[in-house]
Amino acid sequence: MNRFVKEVFDAHELIRQWLGDADSPQAICDELLARFSAEYSMVTLTGHRLDCAALRTFFTAQHGAKSGLEIQVEQPVVMAESELSAVVTYQERQQLQGQAATLRYSTVVFRVDGQGKILWRHLHETAAG
Repeated sequence: MNRFVKEVFDAHELIRQWLGDADSPQAICDELLARFSAEYSMVTLTGHRLDCAALRTFFTAQHGAKSGLEIQVEQPVVMAESELSAVVTYQERQQLQGQAATLRYSTVVFRVDGQGKILWRHLHETAAG
């Protein structure tokens, strides 16, 4: 599996654990947040912009807030890739027990730091109609 696509799957598993299980340890959140660049930016489903500090605040406040959350990453496509960066698109399906699933289309820009670590630099999400 492509290393950038693997990062999408791995990060979403941590998100699922952190948001979906109030008993998940703090180490899950720490591992998740370590994946984001200090320069991280995001355009949310509602069109708001988040920076890295806002993302940290969000995840810290949302521990276990979506009990039983299921997340499926679907149809990842590497749109562009070099040794130090990549652009990946994917679909993300989220579902809470007893509720209809929601679908979003996402595009992520990755960069690789000096130690070879893949970092999330920018994410743009659009809700499926």
